[in-house]
Order: sequence, then structure tokens, then C-alpha cells
Amino acid sequence: MNFQRVVIKVGSALVAPDKQGCSGQYLLSIARFITQCQQAGKEVILVSSGSVAAGRALIRHGSPNPSIPTKQAMAAVGQMKMMANWQRFFDVPCSQLLITHGDLKDRQRYINIKNTIRILLANGVIPIVNENDTVATDELKVGDNDNLAAQVALVSEADCLLILSDVDGLYRENPKHNPDAEKLSDVSAITPAIYQMASGTDNHIATGGMQTKIQAAEKATENGIATFILSGEDANALEQFGQGINAGTHFHAQQAPFKAKKHWLKHTLKSTGRVLLDAGAIHAVTNKGASLLPSGIAGVEGSFAAGDSIDIIDAVNQSPVAKGISQYSHRDLAKIIGQNSNQIAAILGYCPSKVAVHRDDMVMLKTNSSDVSNQTNTSSDNTQ
Repeated sequence: MNFQRVVIKVGSALVAPDKQGCSGQYLLSIARFITQCQQAGKEVILVSSGSVAAGRALIRHGSPNPSIPTKQAMAAVGQMKMMANWQRFFDVPCSQLLITHGDLKDRQRYINIKNTIRILLANGVIPIVNENDTVATDELKVGDNDNLAAQVALVSEADCLLILSDVDGLYRENPKHNPDAEKLSDVSAITPAIYQMASGTDNHIATGGMQTKIQAAEKATENGIATFILSGEDANALEQFGQGINAGTHFHAQQAPFKAKKHWLKHTLKSTGRVLLDAGAIHAVTNKGASLLPSGIAGVEGSFAAGDSIDIIDAVNQSPVAKGISQYSHRDLAKIIGQNSNQIAAILGYCPSKVAVHRDDMVMLKTNSSDVSNQTNTSSDNTQ
């Protein structure tokens, strides 16, 4: 398994193959694969469709295409059914994260999602993500779980996205219309010609199709995340994938995940403030690959919000040392500088993070030995 952290998207056709409720028909082999990944030391985040299908039989409706409020009611009752169905396949605990596009657009909520996933994975919990269909409006909906899975892969800093569906890859033509259509095992770049091969879905329960899968693959691969479309109905396909054999379609990452993030942090994000570090913090950040703690900050300059990029400065010679994403606004950070992390809650009344800038959200601006230690962006949070 040539990945460390994988997001696995499971379509509604696998969760509820008869479109009337949850089933273990295909989920058992998927759960077995997830367990094998964990036993091999890999981290798994699950994005699961199926809440509407799971609640469909429990909410009265008279149409194959129910109204939006009816679907939201189905999702409300079906989400619990779906979660219970997943949990029965695992000996480790599962957790539920319901998010919308609005959550991903908001800086503070984005960083909260990121921190939550980090802590869940560090504690061996399987995060199970779905769109919050009961409250999402058209303006705040991702719209399909293929693109949601790509967004989750980005926020969780995964290095692999595995899209499981009732199709086993991308074909040059729709295999339902042409049984002899050729399947593409490798896609080196997503071009307009690739999109032309896609078709929508005929499943009125599902919200995606091959087009949304390609959209998801494009988002992920542009950010260094290898993406695969694989049949979730074929247990052998999952077993082969675990052995490094591709039985579906592999969309190749355009660059290494760390390189993509390093470039994004260093060149794309514009810093809106600065923090000044004492000598001890400079040593920890540059030579130990440590996160930046409030105790090591000597000063805060500029105006910034949580989730904004800030420059990390050596207070003695005023030289830039690193750049990173702040877990706190300038106002809150100014209140906790020089303080032990255990005092944050008492000072601010809340504590979203014990670090000011997490090492995974930091890029060094100097070339030294710490560059190596900072390149593992899926490291555990056992130390700060």
C-alpha cells in the first residue's frame, strides 16, 4: 500500500444497493480493507454517501424524485442508520462529521475540521464524513460526495483518494451502452478529452456520476494526491489494490503532496501578520521540526484571523524563519504569548489548539536540517 493517509469515498449504490435501506452486501469487504489498512499502519478517512437512501423507507413519499424537504428528512433519519451500519463492521470507534461547502469556505471552520480529523486519526478513530444534507442550502452544498471527498482529502492532507462506486473505472465510452468499451487504467493528465468520456448517473438516489469523479480527481491530483476509481462491488479489486495492483483507473498526482503544499504555503498564501520568536522557539522550529507553541512567541504584529498565513520571525535579527497558518487570531494570540499551552483555555475561555502554528501547516524559509523533519505532513501529534 503505497500511501500513508487515504480518503475512501463510498457511493450510495454500495451503501444501499436496493435503494431502500442500508446493506452489508458490499460494505463488509470494504470494511475488511479499511481494517487491513489500519493494521498496516495507514490512516483512513471515510466519506460515505447513503443517508437519503437509508432513510427512504422511513419517510412517506409518493415520487421517485422526492422534494428537497423530504430528502432532508430522509437524510436526518437515515444518517443514524448509516452510521450504525458502518460501526457494526469495526472493532475501533467511528466518528461522524457532517459538513457543508460553507464549512470548507470559512477559515475558522476549515481549520476546526482539520484539527478534529488530526485528533481522531491520532486516537485510532475512523472519521466518517458526509454532507450535512439536512441544513445545506444550494449555495452551501458541495452537491456530491465525489467532490466532497476531494475536499476532505485536501483538508486532511491525504496522499491518496480512493473513489469506490458501482463502476470499476473510466471507460472511453459508457460500458452500459457499449460492452466492448475500453477501460483506461492510467490517466496522466485530466484534459477536456477525459471529460468527454464521462457520463452522468442513471441512479436517482445518487448525486454524482463519472463527471463528478473526474472533477474530484482533478482537484486531488493538482494538489499531489493520487486518485483511483475502483469497483466497490468487487472484493478482489480491493484486495489487489492492497497489494499494489490497480484494477481500476489511476489518476496520477501532478506533484508530490509535500511539494504541492510547500509551494502553496510559500508562494500562494499572502501573509497578513507576523509573530516574533525567542531563541528557544527558533531552535525548536528550525532544528527539531516542532510546532510553534504560544510559550515561544515574544510578539505579535499585524491583523490576522485564525486560518490566515503569518510570517514567523527571529526576534533577535528580524529575519524570516518560516511561514505558516495560524490557529488563532492576532487578538487571541496576543493574549496567550509566553503562556503554557495548558493555560490557553483559562485565558481565552476556549482552546481549539494547543499550538499557535502546527508543524504540518508550516514551511521553512531557511535551508537547514529541519527541512527533512518538516516534510512528513502526516506525523502524529504525540509530541509538540
